[in-house]
Amino acid sequence: MKPFDSRLNFGHTNHLIDLAIAEDIGSGDITTNHLPDPLAKGRGEVVVKEPIVLAGLEIAKRTFEKFEPDVDFLSNFKDGDTVGAGGVIAEISGLMRTLLTGERTALNFLQRLSGIATNVRSYVEELKNEKIRLVDTRKTVPGWRVLDKYAVRVGGAHNHRMGLYDGVLIKDNHIEAFGGIQNAVDQIRKQVSHLIKIEIETSDLDEVNQAIEAGADVIMLDNMDLAQIKSAVDVINGRAVVEVSGRVSKSDLQRLAKTGVDIVSVGALIHGAVFVDISMRIKSY
Repeated sequence: MKPFDSRLNFGHTNHLIDLAIAEDIGSGDITTNHLPDPLAKGRGEVVVKEPIVLAGLEIAKRTFEKFEPDVDFLSNFKDGDTVGAGGVIAEISGLMRTLLTGERTALNFLQRLSGIATNVRSYVEELKNEKIRLVDTRKTVPGWRVLDKYAVRVGGAHNHRMGLYDGVLIKDNHIEAFGGIQNAVDQIRKQVSHLIKIEIETSDLDEVNQAIEAGADVIMLDNMDLAQIKSAVDVINGRAVVEVSGRVSKSDLQRLAKTGVDIVSVGALIHGAVFVDISMRIKSY
């Protein structure tokens, strides 16, 4: 094994690790606290039980470091690697109490993030190198957005906006609140930087035409069927970037790629992912 190469800055997620540890330990690990030798050393192997796309090594490492700053965390893998069943993705050496108390929290991070990356990779492979851009949505676990979206990138897809603060997306409720597509675009254009693009969600060809007239940079075709999508692409005719969203399944991707759309956003990249099977074997020195 070689020292784990930390090339990603997850400093801004420290509070999430702290929260996860606090909710697990509470007032103390009443099992581990009764070890006969509190200074006993141990070694743990993190083992994959099924084929996965690995994500979350840095978070797992930082979790153990919360208990023991100089714990040895070694891995021959990096996030984004495909690992087969039985693969040992990391070895951790340190105090036995560090390994026992940090085990579940570290595995929770690894299992969820690897689950997302593995799910995303299956969508990417379904596209078979089509030029269409596959992106996620804001349907993330509250508090986990940075990590959830990181795992999407590890899996090979891309991020949509991170939050409400970094992109203008005028949705159906905004259109109602502003009193129409044109009014929404006019009001927002007056306030935002000229560098910020405006995207408009549309549900039919009438709204597509309104979005074009309003000068939308990106037009989202929301919950349209394949025939409507093809008609909308013809109507837009290169005057805006075209995104498809809503009820998109993995089996739809190839058909959508043939329609001429530029982007497909899929919430299920994240919310459809499940924990993968990863465990940890601990041995005494």
